Amino acid sequence: MVNIGNDWDEILKDEWEKPYYKQLRAFLKEEYSKYTVYPDMYDIFNALKLTSFEDTKAVIIGQDPYHEPNQAHGLCFSVKRGNPPPPSLINIYKALELDTGFVPPSHGELTDWAKQGVLLLNTVLTVRRGQANSHKGKGWETFTDRVISELNKKPTPVVFLLWGSHARQKAEIITNPRHKKLFAPHPSPLSAYRGFFECRHFSKTNEWLKAAGIQPIDWTLK
Repeated sequence: MVNIGNDWDEILKDEWEKPYYKQLRAFLKEEYSKYTVYPDMYDIFNALKLTSFEDTKAVIIGQDPYHEPNQAHGLCFSVKRGNPPPPSLINIYKALELDTGFVPPSHGELTDWAKQGVLLLNTVLTVRRGQANSHKGKGWETFTDRVISELNKKPTPVVFLLWGSHARQKAEIITNPRHKKLFAPHPSPLSAYRGFFECRHFSKTNEWLKAAGIQPIDWTLK
């Protein structure tokens, strides 16, 4: 049984007993025993631990965790302090700077956003070292679909920042008209030049939240 430590426990209580999740758990047990897998098993659910269902007001959807040492810690696009921001995160910082005048920090840890209600959720929550997408199709997509579908029921507005094709695939789950979907290319260097830098998703998120009477996000990172 997974213990998240907030309202997600009640919302997801039936998920852990479903056949797909039991298969996923067996797969992960073997992977963690035989290979180096990221993030640390105690960090897998950090996005949900740091951002409760009740507190969620924006969602950024990533693909799968960083697959090199000392980077992934359970929040999409975020890396542990002491490690330089990876290329996609550098591009996120550039877009923020163009949008809000944001001053990029020397680190890449986005915990401050998570604590303010930004759910930093990858579509796949684990990865084998050095092998991007190695845990794709093992069941995580079903789990994160459930998380998004629960957020779709939320009575207060949520802004979904959907960057790239993996995130866009989740858009069809978000059917509630009270929520806002913002689309842009992925911030990867391979695609960011196609319009990510100019998307202004950060100021648009705050405009939407303020219009709904919800405290906006302070995107500053200390």
